[in-house]
Amino acid sequence: MQRMESRRLPYIDGVAAALVDGDGRVVGWTAAAEQLLALDAAQVTGRPARELLADGAVDEHVLGRRAGEVRLRTGTGDPLAVAYQVLPLSGAGGEVRALVLATPADTVARRRQDEAFTRELFLQDRVGLAVFDSDLRLLRTNTHLLPYTGLPDGLAGHHLRDFLQPEDADATEAILRHVIATGEPVVRTALRIRTLDDPGSGVVMEIQAFRLQSLDGAVIGVTALFGDVTELHRYRRRADVLHRATAAVGGSLSVAGTAEDLAGVLVPGLGDRAEVDIAEAVFTGDEPQPAGDGRLAVRRTATAGPPRADDRPLGPLGREELGGPAGSVPDPPSMSAPLQARSGPLGRVTVHRDRAEGPYRREDLELLREIAARASLALDNARRYTREHRAAVGLQRSLLPPAETAVPAATTASVYRPTDTATGVGGDWFDVIPLSSARVALVAGDVVGHGLQASATMGRLRTAVRTLADLDLEPDELLVHLDDLVSQLVVEGSEEERERGVADPSGATCVYAVYDPVSGLCQTASAGHPPPAVVHPDGRVEYLPVNPGPPLGVGGLPFETAECALRAGSVLALYTDGLIEGGDGGDLDEGMAQLAAQLGAADLDGDLAAAGRAIVAEMATAGQSDDVTLLLARLHPVLPDDTAAWTIEADPSAVAGVREAASRTLEQWGLGELVFTTELVLSELVTNAIRYAGGPVMVRLIRSSVLTCEVSDPSATQPRMRRARLTDEGGRGLYLVAQLTERWGSRYTRTGKTIWAEQPLEPSPLSW
Repeated sequence: MQRMESRRLPYIDGVAAALVDGDGRVVGWTAAAEQLLALDAAQVTGRPARELLADGAVDEHVLGRRAGEVRLRTGTGDPLAVAYQVLPLSGAGGEVRALVLATPADTVARRRQDEAFTRELFLQDRVGLAVFDSDLRLLRTNTHLLPYTGLPDGLAGHHLRDFLQPEDADATEAILRHVIATGEPVVRTALRIRTLDDPGSGVVMEIQAFRLQSLDGAVIGVTALFGDVTELHRYRRRADVLHRATAAVGGSLSVAGTAEDLAGVLVPGLGDRAEVDIAEAVFTGDEPQPAGDGRLAVRRTATAGPPRADDRPLGPLGREELGGPAGSVPDPPSMSAPLQARSGPLGRVTVHRDRAEGPYRREDLELLREIAARASLALDNARRYTREHRAAVGLQRSLLPPAETAVPAATTASVYRPTDTATGVGGDWFDVIPLSSARVALVAGDVVGHGLQASATMGRLRTAVRTLADLDLEPDELLVHLDDLVSQLVVEGSEEERERGVADPSGATCVYAVYDPVSGLCQTASAGHPPPAVVHPDGRVEYLPVNPGPPLGVGGLPFETAECALRAGSVLALYTDGLIEGGDGGDLDEGMAQLAAQLGAADLDGDLAAAGRAIVAEMATAGQSDDVTLLLARLHPVLPDDTAAWTIEADPSAVAGVREAASRTLEQWGLGELVFTTELVLSELVTNAIRYAGGPVMVRLIRSSVLTCEVSDPSATQPRMRRARLTDEGGRGLYLVAQLTERWGSRYTRTGKTIWAEQPLEPSPLSW
């Protein structure tokens, strides 16, 4: 067999090819073939081409075909599907040879797909397609760029300036040149396009373009996809005006402010001049009532744009009679629409534009009507808001305690500033609740939302806290019950309440602190609320180590009580997060640090209310986003000389000793008038404790603003007062205690329960 001097074909190494002689042996092999099959020329040259087939049992006719697909063996052992083409050659002396070209089958498939895609893309007419060379000469397009026939030989070979207005052609070519220069594609850029033979308003074209490059990277042109989006552009413009109008008129509860915002959007959105006329009754919160002839007196409330010859001055004197159809175009360059709400007519809005811009179209009037309808809703809300403002302020003031209070355990002063200082209402609350045994509960809470509905929800929660506080629960237990109540309120909330916008109590926060002036201990628990701050008598400021639990309404999660000792003269500060987060909802840690600094610098030994106002004025901002509440409580102790305590075993004979010890103590305190009543009360309470609970029993007297008698036992059974029958020998003890004292009750403790009874220090004469 004659072999070639070079096993490689020297001139077509860029193509995967093999030269096969008449006997079917490979006599030539290109570098591309070596790379494709991982077989060098030395491994292949001289071998039968059949040995390269991956399928040895291939049909005999395969090798005789001019083109087809076949699987070949590779140097890695993996078969490779290729598409091949056989080119017959005539060698010297009549020698028959063939040049076999091969390409991976998947590459051929992709090329066919590309060709089909390009062919079909130019055949469709839903998306415009244009191909330009590097000089921006139009080479090919699937349709006319515009319905334009001014060029008899078609658009191919022309530049855009040959058939477009110069400024439009320049703007389009600038985009295409940028794509060619940078290679950065342009996506959905809208341009107004006008032709030379129709220089009117033209159309809006949306253009997308990308650069074309040859295999060697040379730039050969740019392709542009385009479509007529004129109607879409008009729709978007109208939608944008509607959106801006809706956002503008919905941002204020002021009648005049809403009218000014509306006029500001209509110019230049719909015209060069806008006038908004509002009925007088709307400004006072009343429902406008048309006169007998159906006309309504209005006030020109807001205007925008240059004045017209028939403009009238603003203010109460600028009045006119409102009538006419519900939306009209009285003059081609003018149109008006009524401001109408469920309560009746509220006014009218009118827009004007220059006659050179042409008359308003029907869709323009429909847009103005839609804007007027939404503005009417905002105006009616502002009217109703004005009407409800007085009721809201009254409700808020009735739901909150006095700004300053004095109880035996503390002197308090509070500052409350709602988000909208013009309304005076919000969802924050605070409370000072006197408890038994001279203790006091300090509360601060925050309901999500603002306004009347938040105030109503706040009232429900404050009432619930007061009711639960009357049970003398531990702080963590009280929050558990409050959390259950909020969860129940959420479940029971009616659909009607949701439609009316009643505030959802879930997510509300609350901190509950109980200060005992006898022991000096303060117990605190939090439901998602920031911890109280304490200012010690030496001026040192720190935050109570409270581990906040989840906000109210989450359910199923525990709360923790933190206990710490506070010295007499300390000031406890409870607040809501509106005070520490600033107007922009800033960092809470930074706000707490600022509050600590303000508390440390404030004069808390003097006027507590003035100090609170100064702190809030320093920290609250004009643009606050939440209500601000600050409650300051200067803590007072009950001195050791004002308490007396005895512990006895469960022996009925010990009752007499308790009476004698209590009598001596009251005489020392100068309360001899209360000896008889106190002996009766203690006798009944101690006897019941010994009889039903066992011992040991602890008895304590506390002198503060009232005289408190306490009897503690290890039983957790709640006592109850009942009406004894005439034949009963007992059952009248608690009834007698209730008659002899100003108030009485019981509370659970960690070791059992405590029954307490209070007597005023200046008792009224006995009635029997």
